Amino acid sequence: MNVYPILVALRRHKASVLLIVLQIALTLAIVANALFIIGHSIERMRRTSGLDEDGLIFIFQKLPLVSGDDATVIEKIDAMQRADLQAIRNLSNVQDAAATSGFPLLQGDEDGEISLDADRKGKFVHAAYYYGDEHLRETFGARLIAGRDFFASEIGHGHGLPGSPVIIVSKSLADQLCPGGNALGQTVYQDGKPATIVGIVERLKTPSFDDSNWADNSVIEPLRKDVFWTGYVVRARSGRTDQAIRDIRKALFAVNPMRHMPPGAGIHSFSEQRAGMYDEERGVALLMAVICVILLSVTAAGVVGLTSFWVGQRHRQIGVRRALGARKVDILRYFQIEILLIAGGGAVIGALCAVGLNAWLMKHYEMMHLPLFYVAIGVLAMLVLGQVAVLVPARRASNVPPVVATRSV
Repeated sequence: MNVYPILVALRRHKASVLLIVLQIALTLAIVANALFIIGHSIERMRRTSGLDEDGLIFIFQKLPLVSGDDATVIEKIDAMQRADLQAIRNLSNVQDAAATSGFPLLQGDEDGEISLDADRKGKFVHAAYYYGDEHLRETFGARLIAGRDFFASEIGHGHGLPGSPVIIVSKSLADQLCPGGNALGQTVYQDGKPATIVGIVERLKTPSFDDSNWADNSVIEPLRKDVFWTGYVVRARSGRTDQAIRDIRKALFAVNPMRHMPPGAGIHSFSEQRAGMYDEERGVALLMAVICVILLSVTAAGVVGLTSFWVGQRHRQIGVRRALGARKVDILRYFQIEILLIAGGGAVIGALCAVGLNAWLMKHYEMMHLPLFYVAIGVLAMLVLGQVAVLVPARRASNVPPVVATRSV
């Protein structure tokens, strides 16, 4: 079909055409960025922690009646932790338990630099630290792909500063330190202190909830951290997580009823904690989805309304074309091409607006760069939406009988 007559006809309706073009452009710009936000939120919610999450329980508490910072207090805190852990491990619904300073994706705030030389003149990498005993890696469920676990004789205790003679690292960190794959057995330096890599786990996310370029760089240190606020991780036996949580609470308060578990701390399953951490992400994704549906609905309604108005205006013209031999499919195709041109113009402007809106969001709200994939999805959505929206009024136009031309004379 010749497009030129369609363009000439559109020039007679400049205001209404411009309105729909701008509406499509605005919808595309917002929808493309909203889809990107939704996709990013879903990706964050699906992030793998590197743990065997089923049956994992986290405990965060304040130990009772402890004050001071001398060696006696440190020994007292460590004795309390060892008593707690032994009581937990003795439970029938518990497979294992360990002391920990942080929980992947959930809680922890210690990180530092690791390098291959003491003075950091060469390459150094940022990483998060997990402090724990010889049970920590196994209790986490982080898969050991090279090397070994810690020996009980290697476990120290104290306030917790990087400097253990042996460490276990994540594969991401190992690959960044030694791209050749020879990290196992390598001596590295944690803030200037030497340590030997004795084990490598496949994946272990940092405690940080936010994205970062070192989100998979983790180090396990063989050290029970003796501080007032202590953390334990527990592996429940298969299918017994709820029973284990109840048993753990009873066991801990039987050991010392003066311990403190305030709101936000206490005993929780990993799945419960993870779901709570992503409430905001789910809310944002849902809000963006609602905005997309509203904008697409309004745009579709605009296309339907405009096309229906034009069909009413061109009733006699359509009848004349039918009388001159135009088939129903020709009338239908005419309106489809007409809307395709309008939607195409709006999509081009909208694609530019989407990139511009993303640049503004990057500058003011630390938004990530919008991949062109989402712009392409937005363009395709606008073109398909236009064709779907025009279908009903276009079919109505194609059903105008040729006799209408003679009745209107």
